[in-house]
Amino acid sequence: MQIKTIGIVGLGLMGGSLSLALKQTSNDFYFIGLDHNDAHCEQALSLGLVDELVYTLDEIKSCDVIFLSIPVDGIIAVAQELHSLNPYCTVIDLGSTKEKISLSIPKDIRSNFVTAHPMTGTEKFGPTAAVSHLYKDQTVVLCNMELSGKHQQATAKKLFENLDMNLVYMDAKEHDRHAAFISHMPHALSYALANSVMEQEDSENIVALAAGGFKDMSRIAKSSPDMWEDIFRQNKKNLLEAIYSFENELKKCRHMVENEEWHTLNAWMENANTLHDILD
Repeated sequence: MQIKTIGIVGLGLMGGSLSLALKQTSNDFYFIGLDHNDAHCEQALSLGLVDELVYTLDEIKSCDVIFLSIPVDGIIAVAQELHSLNPYCTVIDLGSTKEKISLSIPKDIRSNFVTAHPMTGTEKFGPTAAVSHLYKDQTVVLCNMELSGKHQQATAKKLFENLDMNLVYMDAKEHDRHAAFISHMPHALSYALANSVMEQEDSENIVALAAGGFKDMSRIAKSSPDMWEDIFRQNKKNLLEAIYSFENELKKCRHMVENEEWHTLNAWMENANTLHDILD
């Protein structure tokens, strides 16, 4: 399997980091970048994230592999425009939702697509946020692989394995429900935490008193609102289920504190500790 040209649509954190990581796996790749943001294009070229810039999808369609590292609504829009692809072209989307993306791909190019979700990222965005180690030892979820062509399946697996990623296979609908609890709802909570503190505290107190715990929990509230608005919209049903579940647990905590049920509260917190027996 010989891959020569890799197109990256979206030259921010995910796309830029992907380029840096793949550069370390082979000297034979030639990277072609496309981004609607002119400043991102200039930065990506100056930082060496890509070897060449193009300005239309038609110019990138000839690549051996095309990564779509753009917001989830953008992935759906781009998929409608990728007509008449070479049968051996592999298109890999990196969206955080999967079901609507998978269902939106035109039938004539469905075999070209691999719908993937690398479970990684930071609160930073843009080409300057790119780091070569973002994908290393992280999990990538590959969804509905039976709908992808054999060549596309093999290509995606090889690329992600070369990045030292852990490959997990899942149905797109199943993925979206799990992602709502593990990723999407925590982002909603971080935004809520940041807003609740800003409504109660002035900036001087926040700076003076905010320590590690608060900074850790509110860190992802710095993530791109535009990107996360799209994710919340596409995964609305599952996100609401996750938020309702969290609200129920928070109500339990409030009830125990209000009624001074300290032993019950202690047991509730002890149960929460077991999560890290799984994660560690």
